[in-house]
Amino acid sequence: MIVGELRHGQLTIIDRLREPVRLAEGLTEDGQLAKAARQRAVDCLSRFGERLRDMHAASIRAAATNALRRARDSQKFMAEAETALGHPIEVISGIEEARLIYNGVTHSLPPNEGLRLVLDIGGGSTELILGRGPKPKALESLALGCVAMTEQHFENGKISEHAFEEARLAASLELRPVKAFFRDSPDIQSIGTSGTIIATAAVAHELGIIDSNELTSEDVETLIQKVLEFKNISALSLPGLSECRAQVWPGGLSILVELLRVLRIDKLGISDGALREGLLYDHLGRLQHEDARERSVRAMVSRYNVDEAQAKRVAHSAAELLSQCAKPWKLKFPLAAQLLDWASRLHEIGLDISHEGYQRHGAYIAENADLPGFPRAEQSILAFLIANQRRQIDTGNCLKIPSAWRERSLRLALLLRLAVLLNRSRTTVELPTIVLEVGQDDIRLKFPDAWLADNPLTVADLEREQEYLGYAGFSLDFA
Repeated sequence: MIVGELRHGQLTIIDRLREPVRLAEGLTEDGQLAKAARQRAVDCLSRFGERLRDMHAASIRAAATNALRRARDSQKFMAEAETALGHPIEVISGIEEARLIYNGVTHSLPPNEGLRLVLDIGGGSTELILGRGPKPKALESLALGCVAMTEQHFENGKISEHAFEEARLAASLELRPVKAFFRDSPDIQSIGTSGTIIATAAVAHELGIIDSNELTSEDVETLIQKVLEFKNISALSLPGLSECRAQVWPGGLSILVELLRVLRIDKLGISDGALREGLLYDHLGRLQHEDARERSVRAMVSRYNVDEAQAKRVAHSAAELLSQCAKPWKLKFPLAAQLLDWASRLHEIGLDISHEGYQRHGAYIAENADLPGFPRAEQSILAFLIANQRRQIDTGNCLKIPSAWRERSLRLALLLRLAVLLNRSRTTVELPTIVLEVGQDDIRLKFPDAWLADNPLTVADLEREQEYLGYAGFSLDFA
């Protein structure tokens, strides 16, 4: 956990807390989380939650990474974890993790307008990011983690040259398909961050192998030889190496040495800033209206040739409808309005593929595209709204959405449907003032006198909509 405070427009780090949980260590091959690992995580989050309550933190953001991306029963565990912490937790994609890591590094180091390659070896994945200045150019998240690598190749904790050879070969094979993207120029500043790399630099410094804040492949090879002096990980003890880190260090070293070799890195600088710092600065950007999600939406609007005038009309109508039902439908908070606005602006992205079933095409794009700034849950809600903007409502897709958001998402989808329907003519003439009244499962629309009589096609659409909403358990009346 990292705690920051905004002072005179600048973010100041006032506290950092770290507890080893090793959630990936408790993940079985079939994606189940072991009971002991779950308990370690919940206990840790309970302590963090207590600290947050004590300090009366005003704005909190929590993220889960590789282990929960892979876990099959993550929804049930997430409910326990969020209760323990007392705040929502986002499961972020590997690419989003890479973007946030780069953000943390760039804010933790002096400005550099040249190319910068950032490496981060985590427990279950390794992130590679090539960027120029503050902007990443290429991002990759690989299924290479120090926990998994140690478990797979150092069976029962046995340390041997053969184990290192096998681990290094596995890392090299995983890197082969992506290496070309990260060897853009010989003049790249290479930076490593997070547990494995920072611990490696600390041990190398304690042993006198390095006297600077940089690592070379020769330095890591020397450390591997030091590790080979021990027969089992349980006995592994070196200056600067914590007992907890020692349990997964051989796997981490195997990945690190191959990263340096395959990517032809002469010297690897070290940064303390990584994912946590990236989350913090990204969150600050949201608070200061520099939201990465907004940039992603604008980019997608452009990429899929969206009719922006129509999208704006739908977004305006959706916002007007939301303002009238936000309180009774319990949608009176910023994220609900943001998700409805983004879905409105993106509702026609599927038209770039085909008009037939364009809502399904659009939902697939929204669900599977890399959208920097969006955690998985928000991306799933966005896809759900786009998928259900017209025709039959598919409530089965709600299962991909966190339980706390299922009813909210369905109600937002109903508002988007009405906004799309009311603007189907694509006319530039403004809609009249429409009064919306809602109950638990009923909707009533009131139009100005004679407007419906002058718009028979809209009446036909509303009558058809009554049938669709009826199948979903809602009633629609209009007059």
